[in-house]
Amino acid sequence: MIDYQRILNAIHQTAQKTEDRGKIADYIPELAKVDMHKFGIHLVNMNQENFCAGNSNEGFSIQSISKVFTLTMALGLLEEKLWERVDVEPSGDPFNHLSLLEFEKGIPRNPFINPGAIVVADVLVSHLKNPKDEFLAFVRDIADDDTIDYDSTVVSSEKRTGYHNYAAANLLKSFNNLENDVETVLDFYFHQCSLTMSCAQLANTFFLYINNGKCRRKNTHLTSGQVKRINALMLTCGFYDEAGEFAFEVGLPGKSGVGGGIVALHPNKFCVATWSPGLNDKGNSKLGMLALEKLTTETELSIF
Repeated sequence: MIDYQRILNAIHQTAQKTEDRGKIADYIPELAKVDMHKFGIHLVNMNQENFCAGNSNEGFSIQSISKVFTLTMALGLLEEKLWERVDVEPSGDPFNHLSLLEFEKGIPRNPFINPGAIVVADVLVSHLKNPKDEFLAFVRDIADDDTIDYDSTVVSSEKRTGYHNYAAANLLKSFNNLENDVETVLDFYFHQCSLTMSCAQLANTFFLYINNGKCRRKNTHLTSGQVKRINALMLTCGFYDEAGEFAFEVGLPGKSGVGGGIVALHPNKFCVATWSPGLNDKGNSKLGMLALEKLTTETELSIF
């Protein structure tokens, strides 16, 4: 029997002593206000037992972690047809680079880089009657938590400074890979990224991806094949141009966000979320990466 609580306590103690915590993503003004010294970690196992340490119940902006949820909804709507508009290959580039998008004629490399997530957002805008309300209801349902919500101040902050995303959306539109107008799609995209969740909420929401497509309420949202594909994409593309490093050091599928959150999982075993707002040079939480490497080393559990 693995003593998860002892391991998480040790990880938290190490994090508290670490001086180099990276740099906050201050290009989104609202994120620049977050306390650098925050650190939380939360793990839930297949028996839905919860283990935590640090600021695990404090909400933060999940940013790109939300791309896993929108991909889940889009797969449910389009199934395999989705891959005609977005590819499944690692980009090898930072999350907001546009050079490959132009070279490959408007087909984003994968759904987790910004252009790919904007295409997925466009799919939801096209197929849902009230996209923002229905997406929020979906996340609340798989989390079994009705307190999850958007942060309107983060939405406003992203709209004021999201020039790269406007550029990506317009480029997609020029290649006819955006069905709706740019403003409408980006309004939804900025809202999805602004979701505020805690490590505890994230770990419990991602239970879906360790439990063969069934959420905590035992409702089925994905087929086993769809779960396999999403988890594979998280392993190969979940950390942008640091995906190989994460697989090498941690050995789990996962997804990061520039708000400092990381979620990682071991199918049929556990899901874990960490939060520390300081980022490394690749835009991933510096302490979060270290914490998850320590977790898989101590537990001797990785997918490899």
